[in-house]
Amino acid sequence: MSEMLSLPFMQRALIAGVLVAALSSYLGVFVVQRRLSFLGSGLAHAAFGGVALGLLLQTDPLWVAIPFTIAVAIAINWVRDRTILSGDTAVGIFFAVAMALGIIFITLRDDYTVDAFSYLFGSILMVSRTDLWLSGGLVVTCVISYPLWARWAYATFDSELATSDRLNVARDDYVLSVLLAVTVVVTVKVVGVLLVAAFLVLPAASARLLTRRFVNTTLVAVAIGILTAVAGLVTSFYADVPSGATIILTQAAVFVVGMGVARGVAGKA
Repeated sequence: MSEMLSLPFMQRALIAGVLVAALSSYLGVFVVQRRLSFLGSGLAHAAFGGVALGLLLQTDPLWVAIPFTIAVAIAINWVRDRTILSGDTAVGIFFAVAMALGIIFITLRDDYTVDAFSYLFGSILMVSRTDLWLSGGLVVTCVISYPLWARWAYATFDSELATSDRLNVARDDYVLSVLLAVTVVVTVKVVGVLLVAAFLVLPAASARLLTRRFVNTTLVAVAIGILTAVAGLVTSFYADVPSGATIILTQAAVFVVGMGVARGVAGKA
């Protein structure tokens, strides 16, 4: 273990894993409970359009991808609220449009580049100090937004009752969507699309099987996310296998255990 911890790239990977796991698992409970499991993957791929536009404009792709993905998240929310379409349908529409725009933006460049694609498939073992600072800033933002957690949780379970209690559910949903969009863009660069999508769904789904109260689900999801990130990184280091895939399989194993525990508890009831 001391050998692994002595390597700077593993130190940064562990810190990044803990930060991304805490962020994604915290927001993932809302994604899972609202049945929007496709949203994380959809926003991550939508970021591709912003990255491609940033490359076309020859500027830092991150600072174009963030407002681009926020606009997509707001548009998804607007279509879901103003039409009879489900949230996942709205995600599918804007995911396809954003990807198509990204391909057009790339073809408009004189010199072909694979930067846009490599941006979406980041490696947790190649995390930079800037990535860590950005991830840390998002954790601080989530802590500051904690007073909104109870309002988001209330609207998650019964938005009509929350509205009747004079909560501004629509505004709160837009704030949650913006926070989720920024989190997805920043973490995609750090760990890639596949791992972000897994972090947003698997820990929250496992926690949902193990707990009933939403506050407990949130705490357990964050704990599962952090523990599986660390366990996956340690396993991948000593087994010499890809780190992202190992983390996802570790989360899947916890999910299978959660299903077994949930079925056992239901059988005794």
